[in-house]
Amino acid sequence: MVIKMIDELRSKLGKNKVLTGQDVQERYSHIWTMDQPLAAKAVILPHSTEDVSMALKICHAHQQPVVVHGGLTNLVGGTKTLRHEIVIALEKMDRIEEIDPQSRTMTVQSGVILENIHQTAESENLLFPLSFGAKGSAQIGGVISANAGGLRVFRYGVTRQLVLGIEAVLADGTVINSLKKIIKDNSAYDLKQLFIGSEGTLGIITRAVLKLVEAPRSRTSAYVGINDYTQVISFLKFMDKSLAGTLSAFELIWKKTYHKMTTAGESNPPLPYDYEYYVLVETLGQNQTTDQHQLIALLEKAIDQKMILDAVPAQSKSDLDWFWKIREDVRVISASCTVDQHFDVSLPIPLIGDYAANTIATLEKMNGVNHCYTFGHMADGNIHLVIDKVDHSDQLRMAIDQVVYSPLQAMGGSISAEHGIGEHKKAYLKLSRSPEEIALMRRMKKMMDPLGILNMGKVL
Repeated sequence: MVIKMIDELRSKLGKNKVLTGQDVQERYSHIWTMDQPLAAKAVILPHSTEDVSMALKICHAHQQPVVVHGGLTNLVGGTKTLRHEIVIALEKMDRIEEIDPQSRTMTVQSGVILENIHQTAESENLLFPLSFGAKGSAQIGGVISANAGGLRVFRYGVTRQLVLGIEAVLADGTVINSLKKIIKDNSAYDLKQLFIGSEGTLGIITRAVLKLVEAPRSRTSAYVGINDYTQVISFLKFMDKSLAGTLSAFELIWKKTYHKMTTAGESNPPLPYDYEYYVLVETLGQNQTTDQHQLIALLEKAIDQKMILDAVPAQSKSDLDWFWKIREDVRVISASCTVDQHFDVSLPIPLIGDYAANTIATLEKMNGVNHCYTFGHMADGNIHLVIDKVDHSDQLRMAIDQVVYSPLQAMGGSISAEHGIGEHKKAYLKLSRSPEEIALMRRMKKMMDPLGILNMGKVL
């Protein structure tokens, strides 16, 4: 049966689009495990939506489980693959089909790298605001499937707010095309939203229409030192009110994390190690000189009011690159860990300080935990924790999970702010979703993928 299915895939798609044997083992399931050969029955490399549709028709007919691979930057086990599964890897679907400056949209295939989208938008003096550290590897199909967040959610929203149209292929090969450029469309159900954030469990996204905005003409940033979390909140409110909509990012880094980011990597610290919290702010505006003067004036006022203790603004493009490299290069932290375990939780902004303090204190007293590093997109209530631990044991992993996740339900928080659920978090989904919500999710999955072949074991 397996040989017959592989022969059918090769016959319909072409031999060069179906990899088996050693060609499969030369691949991997995540960019952090490139030394581990991929375990899969075969890898399909579609070049078009028609290829994806044909591949799924054949897999559906044979009840063959399929795992979708994009840029392989997922942090929750979403690309983990088993030997009996077939991978559909979308890297060959990497065309930017159109950029339309008048409607401020870009139409792309799902395998386009996020950084290439940024560069193409910039060539037309436009901006695709979504950005995060893995922008050089992440593919837009995976970004949409995970409803990724990133560094500018506070101003521009998550991926869901930046996608106007979707084309996706269902488990049986049916193509759902909703590639519209319009912002307002209230004609019954918004079906594209089913696929955004569903992590490839309801269909495979093949193309998308992205919303662009006019490119800013100025960018300013500064690092700020603060010792009290209540002052962090006050500084956020002060900056947001004073900047009249141009505040684009407000990143919070805890002292220990800031120290590691500026000693383990290649970046020097912009501020001394004297403060409990370090805030990295960014504004996007229209006049570099005016906006720079405004930022400096606001920082001076915040110091005079004892809202902040210290600040250093970026004075040049090289300073901007230096400041943001510190925040974006999380690999510096991961590389310093014996074994790293990642979290991305969200909760109401006023509760973050106490939650982080209590969680860090509990974790660092646990046997098997070396260090806890904390940072995140504080302005939208999202913080990240990277736990340095001694081994990969399930017992230690679950004990750490319990400490991080168990307080969130009572706080009205979420176990996943932007990374998704994948395999790693599905046991804890009940802490963020009611039984009725999960039951409805199961019914939707059953309706759209009755054989359960798409990303089996992920999310639910």
